[in-house]
Amino acid sequence: MSLSVRFERIVKEFGPVRVLHGVDFALEPGRVVGLLGENGAGKSTLMKILAGYERPTGGALLVDGVARHFADARDAEALGIALIDQEFNLAEDLTITQNIFLGHVKRNGWMLDRKAMRAAAALCLEQVGLAVSPDTTVAELIVAEKQLVEIAKALSRNARLLIMDEPTASLSAGETHKLFALMARLKSQGATIIYISHKLDEMEANTDEVVVMRDGLFVTRAPTADINRRQMANLMVGRDVSDMFQPKALAAPDAPVLFKVSGLEVPGWVHGLGFEVRAGEILGFGGLVGAGRTEAFEALIGLRARTAGAIEIDGAPVDLRSPRQAMLHGVTYLSEDRKGKGLHVDLGLRENLTMMTLERDAKPWLDIKAGRAALARAIADFGIRLRDPECAARSLSGGNQQKLALAKYLRSDPRVIVLDEPTRGVDVGAKRDIYLLIHQLAAQGRAVIVISSELIELIGLCHRVAVLRGGRLRAMLASADLTEEELIAHATDTHH
Repeated sequence: MSLSVRFERIVKEFGPVRVLHGVDFALEPGRVVGLLGENGAGKSTLMKILAGYERPTGGALLVDGVARHFADARDAEALGIALIDQEFNLAEDLTITQNIFLGHVKRNGWMLDRKAMRAAAALCLEQVGLAVSPDTTVAELIVAEKQLVEIAKALSRNARLLIMDEPTASLSAGETHKLFALMARLKSQGATIIYISHKLDEMEANTDEVVVMRDGLFVTRAPTADINRRQMANLMVGRDVSDMFQPKALAAPDAPVLFKVSGLEVPGWVHGLGFEVRAGEILGFGGLVGAGRTEAFEALIGLRARTAGAIEIDGAPVDLRSPRQAMLHGVTYLSEDRKGKGLHVDLGLRENLTMMTLERDAKPWLDIKAGRAALARAIADFGIRLRDPECAARSLSGGNQQKLALAKYLRSDPRVIVLDEPTRGVDVGAKRDIYLLIHQLAAQGRAVIVISSELIELIGLCHRVAVLRGGRLRAMLASADLTEEELIAHATDTHH
């Protein structure tokens, strides 16, 4: 089952821009290799070359000692190389079984062998710990379940080399534990796993060695046992990142309540939820996947039905039934699903940035020059790294897509900002930039709500954290009470 890979002076250029500068290193078979680097470091481009999605401009890719020139991903899959991308590549209206075998159908003579495909799909779902019917359509799944389907799809190809790009970004602690157990089993069977993640604790616990890239260059490699998390982070960004979180500027206790919710009911998800956020406050929402956090805020801004619930903005009752209404009342919500709901990835950066403010920008015609100037400001203000300002949003790395989404949703100058998993799939340096931005928004007197599955993020950022379990508010923890143990205990009903 083993498979070895060597990158020999790999160069990749997109037009006049070089993004890989002679990357040169080897991957030994039967090991879990952590690939580290900031967004834009070239990790994903290098892995897409290995998986057949991109072709190198120069250099050679050797697989088991043989130079390979993949025409497409199917060529790579034929050798047992599979990529699980952080941005899902699933057909929403097809079933899980149909997605897993799309382009790789099983036949019984001339007929499709639906029974065999369904049974094989069920086995793959069992391996990744996803307890849903293989006949379920992908559109019915939550983000975490879609991630597990992507992993199941790769397993169905009998991969000998598995590239996992941020696979745990949307998984719960239990699902993450099952994934690591699966990785250990695949490694014991001789598979090579390339693990890309910005969660350095996962790197520390689950990889044999780490390879660090920066600015399209190979920087270093080291056995994981010889390098700690802080050293990993410093190597990634080329500077000390010990100051990840800024000191919290305490919100004034008599600051006005900007956003208040009471008695929120979302059928099947949320029951009797009430909370309030003051000007200058960062309020966190914690809980396990499925606790109802995302569903609550989707209902509050009109993205899903609610059967009860009162909303007040600045003490005045409002009835928000659409994101447009919410925006007009100064409330904005950035979805955890930036590709599906946050951005139109096939449109350009300028079109994405100005989409929510068309009425303000069109007087009566769109001013393209002003739009380009706004994009230039956003690129500078949010640190968006890109090859070409005229490119489609799809061509940006995951972290830079997130920065573009933040710029888009803040362009309407909202007073209440809801950020759902704002640093999912974002590197250490970009995380610090986003945390600084969140602090700045609060310092400007805005109310900021952060939904996050990262406990350290909630503890480091928030003045208070609301913990949901089973769709109900189980605890409201003040800053002094914020510990990982307290958050986990309330989220899992083990608090005494």
